[in-house]
Amino acid sequence: MSFWKTLFGGGGGAKPEEPPQQVDYKGFAITPLPIEEGGQYRISARIDKTVNGEAKTHTLIRADVIRDLNEAKEASVNKAKQMIDQMGDHLF
Repeated sequence: MSFWKTLFGGGGGAKPEEPPQQVDYKGFAITPLPIEEGGQYRISARIDKTVNGEAKTHTLIRADVIRDLNEAKEASVNKAKQMIDQMGDHLF
């Protein structure tokens, strides 16, 4: 039966991606969101924090691209941590 499902589009699709893992760092929430571009992944992350009762978000997008998705996620988190260390709440 699986042959027919595959033949007529009833199965065999791409594996669903797991949701991004949020990382807490110095009161900030970092969500790695690498952007797929031509078989590579651009470093990108969302940085969230509540400042004075207001939810703030900063989207980090770098020019760097990496071939491996897991490495791109790790690099995205590391770049976000670097920005937090340098700018703190001034990021927003």
